[in-house]
Amino acid sequence: MTQDITPFRIAIPEADIVDLRDRLARTRWVNELPPEELADLPVSGPVRPGWQYGVPLAYVRDLVERWRDSFDWRAQEARLNSHPQFTTVIDGQTVHFVHVRSADPAATPLILTHGWPSTFAEYLDLVEPLSRDFHLVIPSIPGFGFSGHTREKGWDAVRVAGAWAELMRRLGYDRYGAHGNDAGAIISPVLGRIDPEHVIGVHVNQIFSFPSGDPAEFQGLSPEDMEYLGFLQSFVDHAVHDKAQQAQPQTLAHALADSPAGQLAWIGQLLAGVDPDVVLTNASIYWFTNTAASSARFYYENDHASTGSEPTTFPMGLASFAYDFRPIRRFAERDHKDIVSWHEFDRGSHWAAHDAPDLLAEDIRGFFTGLSG
Repeated sequence: MTQDITPFRIAIPEADIVDLRDRLARTRWVNELPPEELADLPVSGPVRPGWQYGVPLAYVRDLVERWRDSFDWRAQEARLNSHPQFTTVIDGQTVHFVHVRSADPAATPLILTHGWPSTFAEYLDLVEPLSRDFHLVIPSIPGFGFSGHTREKGWDAVRVAGAWAELMRRLGYDRYGAHGNDAGAIISPVLGRIDPEHVIGVHVNQIFSFPSGDPAEFQGLSPEDMEYLGFLQSFVDHAVHDKAQQAQPQTLAHALADSPAGQLAWIGQLLAGVDPDVVLTNASIYWFTNTAASSARFYYENDHASTGSEPTTFPMGLASFAYDFRPIRRFAERDHKDIVSWHEFDRGSHWAAHDAPDLLAEDIRGFFTGLSG
């Protein structure tokens, strides 16, 4: 089995860019209810006014026109290529990753895992501040972006975490930390479970710990936590991407693979509020690599797998941001026995690497410095 690590550069053929613009120019727009029909509908949890039925036409139309007329993919491609990238084959699957070594040879190795519908580009604004103290490894989850399509079933969080452990071994890192957001906040704790001899700690933006159904778990919860549980339920109910991709990832993907406007609307449900060029860079990566289906399969695989039920025992840190859902600490401590850092911030969102990179970088640095100090 080859363990070669090959340099990689993104080079999208010009014909693919022309084809994308042609498809965008021929978008057939959906119909929707007039705004006055939505005025008296309730808005709760993460739902924005005017979004009660889902992603509105105006949001998609504005981004499609920007994507077609003014978005400069070549400039974004150059920005992505400004960081050293590589590929290797692990467990039969291509794994694409950025690898930036710190100028400090004693720096801590750190693997950062993105979420959906994000890509490895989620962490590029953190390269400069974090590489002062860390050797950075930023992979694309198999099935996402430049890691390409998965070709076998079973690429769930456990299998991805196993690939990450092998990737860090190939890079020569014996002891390392892990950080993750969204899907990465599922994968990173699994990595701590399966590679405890090498993972020094795990830092995440979310801890996915929820009530088990035992009424005793609710005794003594504060009114604020009980109210927040209602918000969490509305968040889960609103997460149509979870349900659709867990149930039938392939069905929706036929539309996403054929329509860039559809791809944009599907990922826009979670990326709305992020800088438009960030949204379009991610949409472009999914479109050019045609990984709508394989990235969606990650949800199906996780829904049909177990990531372990015993509490974790490695050191864990949480950075929870204002416009994201935060975990209830009682449930988090039930599932993770060594939470050594828990910080809640008054700004930033689910995509804090984009809208609060200073806070996130400092929290990551403080967590791992605390482990070694």
